[in-house]
Amino acid sequence: MRIARDEVRVEVPATSANLGPAFDAMGIALGVWDTIEVRTTTGSASVEVTGQGAGVLPTGEDHLVVRALRAGLDHAGAPQVGLDMRCHNRVPHGRGLGSSAAAVLGGLLAARGLLAEPEALDDGAVLALATQFEGHPDNAAPALLGGATIAWLEDRVPRAVRVDVADSLEPAVLVPQARLATSTARAVLPPRVPHSDAAHNAGRAALLVVALGGRADLLLPATEDRLHQAYRADVMRPSLELMEGLRVEGVAAVISGAGPSVLALSGISEDAAARAARAGWTVLRPGVARVGARVVPA
Repeated sequence: MRIARDEVRVEVPATSANLGPAFDAMGIALGVWDTIEVRTTTGSASVEVTGQGAGVLPTGEDHLVVRALRAGLDHAGAPQVGLDMRCHNRVPHGRGLGSSAAAVLGGLLAARGLLAEPEALDDGAVLALATQFEGHPDNAAPALLGGATIAWLEDRVPRAVRVDVADSLEPAVLVPQARLATSTARAVLPPRVPHSDAAHNAGRAALLVVALGGRADLLLPATEDRLHQAYRADVMRPSLELMEGLRVEGVAAVISGAGPSVLALSGISEDAAARAARAGWTVLRPGVARVGARVVPA
């Protein structure tokens, strides 16, 4: 396997996982895009970061995009090269919007774009490698495929399929100033849940597939959750309070991924957005990213 190109540019969308009841199983791609530009050189990696994470993220071999790109080249049997990389990050970090999945997908798609035979890093290989980095495919799948996805493990191999999403779906995202590590959000979850709660979420997750496809009247009941959100109140109480307040108003609001952002699948009114902004939340109306990570002309 050889390197065929010396420059590549990749765009990767933000994602929101869980969507309420579909814990670790569903996600949706959102129209906030990270951009990664790579030029091959000699020597090691040099990374320039602008936007989210500037001045904080590593700027060398430890950068997550670099590590993912090198894993992709190794998988394809291609030689390693020096890297001059520029990452412009728009996806908020530490807010439950898939920033790490975007970095991993960006690196893997950049590796694909450099290869003479990009099929050596097909979507199946990319999803498997991304899952090794992430631990689960619920963010990686929509970041790769776009739209909404269901992801699962079959004999330890990650699989994913797209779910129909109505053109009318216009989600909003409310992003707090505070960050929260995914590990912290997961640490407060109980090792066991009642059978009745598991059954409740199974039914709601199935209903969610129908609701996303165009039954907007079902979005509110379809996003009810008993498995994870309430257990996380102690580490993201303002997020839970905002989510619950929106749901009282009829908005299909959920915690985005591991939080602390709030995703309103049914959108929010201008009044609700103004109240959230006054309380310190950044309100985004990104729309659904109908396509996933992509290599674009450099």
